[in-house]
Amino acid sequence: MLEKAYRSQCAAVKVHCTNEAERRKRGFTLFALALGSFCIGTSEFASMGILQLFSASLGIDIPTATNAIAAYALGVVIGAPLVTLAAARLNRRTLLLCLMGLFIVGNMLSAVATDLGMLALARFISGMPQGAYFGAGAVVASYIVGPGHDGKAFALVMMGLTIATIVGSPLATFLGQTLGWRNTYFTVAAVAGLAFLALRAWVPRTEALQGGPVIQELASLCRPAVWAMMLVAALGVASIFAVYTFIGPFVTDMATLDQAWIPPALALFGLGMTAGNLIGGRLADAYPAMGLAVGYGSALMVLAVLAVGGGNVWILMPALFGVGAAMMVAIPTIQVRLTRFAPEAPTLMGAMNLAALNIANAIGAWAGSVTIAAGYGLLSAVWAGFGLTLLGLLVFALTLLREPRLAPA
Repeated sequence: MLEKAYRSQCAAVKVHCTNEAERRKRGFTLFALALGSFCIGTSEFASMGILQLFSASLGIDIPTATNAIAAYALGVVIGAPLVTLAAARLNRRTLLLCLMGLFIVGNMLSAVATDLGMLALARFISGMPQGAYFGAGAVVASYIVGPGHDGKAFALVMMGLTIATIVGSPLATFLGQTLGWRNTYFTVAAVAGLAFLALRAWVPRTEALQGGPVIQELASLCRPAVWAMMLVAALGVASIFAVYTFIGPFVTDMATLDQAWIPPALALFGLGMTAGNLIGGRLADAYPAMGLAVGYGSALMVLAVLAVGGGNVWILMPALFGVGAAMMVAIPTIQVRLTRFAPEAPTLMGAMNLAALNIANAIGAWAGSVTIAAGYGLLSAVWAGFGLTLLGLLVFALTLLREPRLAPA
């Protein structure tokens, strides 16, 4: 009897140890995915934080310098479908490693750029892997966390990007201010090298992550609901970039603070994004539309407050947090809806989501620079973002009227 009890206890301990080891392995895999997205987010958002630095270094004004940021967004928009389709049959692990390698090359080229044209080309190359990385990363994360949690899986991958806005982008901006903007990109490339090694070590080798036929991915692009959702994302999320692109001038010119306050302002924005991402992941899995409606609707209220009172530091700082939080509530819902519209092409849908978000990047930065260049003042960029998000919310309402209502998951 004692021997039987002893064997039963040993078996229970073995199962516990096995489960604990599996949990650690899953944790390492998710960490590797998030580290990669952290590098990508740092590179993307730090460019906005050092906008004033590289514009002065290259002898161009700020509206013209935003072309380098738009080039990155264009790289994501073009690279997301093309890279994903070209690599459709690749194992997602292999694809992630190739994408991180290309990202490292793009940032090294950014660091040695000597004029706007070269910098724009380097930023374009840096942006090409982003959409496919988040698409493949979401597939791997879904495999790790299990079915029925697509929103949570995408939010976990996005977590690295949102943390980049808290830690990576402010530190990279501070580094650019103290050691020169080129060292920002050199540092991003170095950390991306660590992410490459982490992905190689911890993403599992399994046939379950094997790609599929290109025709299967292409078929998903024939669905109007997919393109409608991308339009909703591109218009609605544009306000986050209409604000984030000009945080530096908001802090120094509108609130009349020293440039040392720019990194804390960026970090505050990132804290809001991280909080919103956590809420949005839960809402996306439970409800088919609430996350987006709540996110866009609350963003409009915060944007209006920022546009009216952004010259006051006590309004500016909380509003930056609020814009980041509100908009990130919506983004996991966009991913879940795209995947439900095309469940056979999850990698491409993840890539198209990021493509839409970077169209939003380009639209937001462009709309803000246009209103500023027209002489309407720095805070006119916020009103430009307000208009775009309002339009996105209206388009979303129209799409809900034209499609069958999805039941809560």
